[in-house]
Amino acid sequence: MDSGQGDLEFKTEVLILARLQHNNLVRLLGFSIQGNERLLVYEFVQYGSLDHFLFDGSVNSSTLNWDTRYKIILGIAKGLVYLHEDSRLRIVHRDLKASNVLLDGNMIPKIADFGLAKLVLRDATQETSRIIGTYGYMAPEYANHGCFSFKSDMYSFGVVVLEIVSGQKRFQNGATPRDLLNIAWRNWQERTSANIIDPFLMVTSGGAQPEMLKCIQIALLCVQENPGDRPTVASVVQMLSTSSSL
Repeated sequence: MDSGQGDLEFKTEVLILARLQHNNLVRLLGFSIQGNERLLVYEFVQYGSLDHFLFDGSVNSSTLNWDTRYKIILGIAKGLVYLHEDSRLRIVHRDLKASNVLLDGNMIPKIADFGLAKLVLRDATQETSRIIGTYGYMAPEYANHGCFSFKSDMYSFGVVVLEIVSGQKRFQNGATPRDLLNIAWRNWQERTSANIIDPFLMVTSGGAQPEMLKCIQIALLCVQENPGDRPTVASVVQMLSTSSSL
């Protein structure tokens, strides 16, 4: 009752989830509406959200070695391919972020929370005056003008990938607030991208690996200002699935 989710968002989530079936999307088992109380019943996802592993210092970070992180990145991308291209519906998630990626007992990522999802025509851009999402993950054209498309999901994906590789949240508070995107762009231009890789990965993997640098490059392609410059998720999956550098 305190979720802040209205009837429209709830019904949207139920109707969309009931039609979606993919290994990298959380599976809806049922729902209930009683008075003001609304419940969604999902499959049990043992390990909870990705952000818990990335940002909660109490979690054993060894669980997220590089092989596991790479598989998570690829799994999220495959889930988006299904949403954008392969399902009977064409869906923009609009709220992709680390806390909306759940990990099952085999560390397989499952995209969750479709309360803000929108059905769209292929390659179409839509507008809304009701801008709802999570600051830091929202594409600039959506945050500033309410325009969303598949490419706005790609911006969010790029932010998530940078967080996975660096082990840091996009915005870091402190004496000098920091924006991970600005740091990543600067290091890429200076050819020092290894500086943003999670130190744990640098130690356990014996330094910056080509796949890590490739993921940083893919993420930066996804967070470009102009939506038209961002890759499609299908092309991202192809990049991730090949061993060659970009």
